[in-house]
Amino acid sequence: MAVAAAAVSRPVTATRKAAPRRILLIAPHGSYRTAPFLAAAKTRGIEVLIASEAKHSLVSAYAQGLHLDLGDPQTSLQTILREAQRRPFAAVLGSDDASIELAALAASELGLPHNPTAAVRLARRKDLARERLTQAGVPVPRHWRLDLTRPLAAQIEDVRFPCVLKPVALAASQGVIRADNLAELTRAAARIQVLLAGAGLREAEERETILVEEFIPGFEVAVEGLLTHGSLEILTIFDKPDPLNGPYFEETYYITPSRLAAPVQRALRETISSACAAYGLREGPIHAECRINEQGVWILEVAARTIGGLCGRLLRFGTGSSLEELVLLHALGERPELNSEPGGAGVLMIPIPQAGILRRVEGVLAAGKVPDIEEVVIHVREGYELVPLPEGASYLGFIFARAPSAEQAEAALRAAHACLRVVVMPLWKGVSV
Repeated sequence: MAVAAAAVSRPVTATRKAAPRRILLIAPHGSYRTAPFLAAAKTRGIEVLIASEAKHSLVSAYAQGLHLDLGDPQTSLQTILREAQRRPFAAVLGSDDASIELAALAASELGLPHNPTAAVRLARRKDLARERLTQAGVPVPRHWRLDLTRPLAAQIEDVRFPCVLKPVALAASQGVIRADNLAELTRAAARIQVLLAGAGLREAEERETILVEEFIPGFEVAVEGLLTHGSLEILTIFDKPDPLNGPYFEETYYITPSRLAAPVQRALRETISSACAAYGLREGPIHAECRINEQGVWILEVAARTIGGLCGRLLRFGTGSSLEELVLLHALGERPELNSEPGGAGVLMIPIPQAGILRRVEGVLAAGKVPDIEEVVIHVREGYELVPLPEGASYLGFIFARAPSAEQAEAALRAAHACLRVVVMPLWKGVSV
């Protein structure tokens, strides 16, 4: 959603000194990032107030927080400003793509460190991001923009294959499809159009636009970092050892520390820093996805938020603190002592094997007994529908490993995953189960 400052009644500007260790976290209802932030706040003795659309939530943090309509940013802003008048905030954070623009706007109105709302929007919208990075000379794939309200034929004459089609405002690889020829591109566009119609996107342009970009082969990594006055600090680099060549792009293994050579890691930092500068991002967390090949580092995404899922807990391996702890402390202008640990760690985002109704997951106890496995977490309950990519946007659960080396952590995750058997009953639409 595009948000812009309007004439509002401003409270007395909040400062860090006037608002000791109180943070507003704007989070969509049901965000899986909320719980890690609340746990981090408890660990560090920080007061966090949740602002969300959850007006009737049974979860106390939502029920006792501020009630907003994320689709009405100006009314939501007034609600936030009234609360800040009552008790000032030291920082305002957004947990997800749906809330980071409002968080930036609120922080700006309160005189707190923030990213420009235009910069946050650029980072959130894949098509706008590609245009800006191209203008700034940052390496990105050759790309095209499809308007779904117009005939496709004239729009795809110059597309090069293989290519990848992406919704411009969804995350977690939802709706991302590779096409190797014109027929596959046409089918993929039609499939994404159906997905976008039911995705709940508020802006018509986001429902009616697809980004098409040239497929970039290479090794993929994810990067977590923190920006301070425009300077980027890399917290960790996650290797993604499994090739991501399509037709869908399901994330699976994240392994740290990265086994990339030091010059490649430096090139990663420089390229991501250039992308942040091109967007205008200056403060707070960033999550980047990049491909690396003989031509160098290619930006796939730089988002002004943390990584999704429970993956942030892996940062305890390299820093002694969870990602959410680091983000909260950074927002307060505090910096913990970073305690690097030897060895390796990793997570497997357990893929959904097929569509249907989950009956059970067998082998969880056996998976948990594999050496170097810390925990196996199954998020989806029995009887719930499983929706795989590209229509789906979630995982069955997570497996976490910590080992003497990154290679051993990866091997443990693969062995634990091999223990699991996911039993799924086919879903017959229109038939209750």
